[in-house]
Amino acid sequence: MRTGDMRIKITELYIYPIKSLRPVSVPSARLLREGLQYDRRFMLLKAEADGRYTNVQVSRFPECALFAQALDGDHVVVTYQDPKADREREEQEELRVPLDPAVEDLQANGTVDILLFGSATSALRVGDEYDAWFSARLGYRAVLVYIGDDRRAVLAHAPPPPPATAPKSWFSFAASFLPSYLHQQQPQQEKGGEGEREEEKLVFNEAAPFLITSRASLRDIEARMMPNGEAVDMIKFRPNIVVDEVPSSSSAPAPVSPAPNDHDDNEESALRPWDEDFWGEIAVGPSRHRLALTANCARCVSVDVDYATGRRTDVVLRRLMRDRRVDAGNKWSPVFGRYSFLLDGSDTATRGGGDALVTSVTEGAADVAVGDEVQVTRRLSERDVWAWPK
Repeated sequence: MRTGDMRIKITELYIYPIKSLRPVSVPSARLLREGLQYDRRFMLLKAEADGRYTNVQVSRFPECALFAQALDGDHVVVTYQDPKADREREEQEELRVPLDPAVEDLQANGTVDILLFGSATSALRVGDEYDAWFSARLGYRAVLVYIGDDRRAVLAHAPPPPPATAPKSWFSFAASFLPSYLHQQQPQQEKGGEGEREEEKLVFNEAAPFLITSRASLRDIEARMMPNGEAVDMIKFRPNIVVDEVPSSSSAPAPVSPAPNDHDDNEESALRPWDEDFWGEIAVGPSRHRLALTANCARCVSVDVDYATGRRTDVVLRRLMRDRRVDAGNKWSPVFGRYSFLLDGSDTATRGGGDALVTSVTEGAADVAVGDEVQVTRRLSERDVWAWPK
């Protein structure tokens, strides 16, 4: 099959209503400036004996993998899968959490200060009954919080202003020649000017609103690094958007676990392993919603969590360390996946005669679906360099 017969498409979409629990696979989703709708609006905290709280993240609390999430109308339904229970006799006790609780109703429960990835916010406690349900299964006192209307600051790697913006000072003129990963060091621009972006914000996602991964790169991991042909589950990498190459005539997603070397020898791939390292911008779907890919995702022990047992192994991370430490700004961690942001404004395509054709206008939200085509509209000559403040 030739390259012209293949297209890069979205094959999976995932949201994590409660951070660090198992993901929810969805056929379509709305992209907001702060992330996919309903993604990571809730988070669990461990209440320490000294009164402080610790963020419950799957890297430090692998037992999070035992909690499954599903959407049911305007609620997320959480179930606990006890690895020690008799599955035939186990009664699944559900916890129903409203996806969009009224902030005014939660304010009486009190707030908790959150510091996540160096970026601070304040979160609302959801309620004692929710805390008790999680605490009974985790074995320690846990608190469920909701971000409400608050947001966290993006401390680095936000997309730079559009190039059409006229320089306003000698500093901004000089900064326009810096690589993309250094733009976060520019002084904050005042809002409202032509060509400027509103300040980027986060919920309980860590460094960016979206994480994009590639099935071609995952197949490469399986083929080169897993000596016994073990499959690696993509959800270990906790992406929002997964892309793969599929026949252009098909809108269906590719198989979830394709064979590592399932292409004909003469076939040219539309998507090569690790090609996404050099993607600067993509356009998604018939309306060509634009996403800026601004930073690499460095990997930690969370990729070795066994989702069946809620314990860590020592397989994937160690093997990624062999040749995926490719980010000079994060030289001790291997890279898999790209952080991204939704871009505002009009996207343009070119007709055969060279005239510009406006194909979409994004105003802070966009709808995407499994099967949507992905086009790489800007490539990088070299990889981004991680520059998050320490």
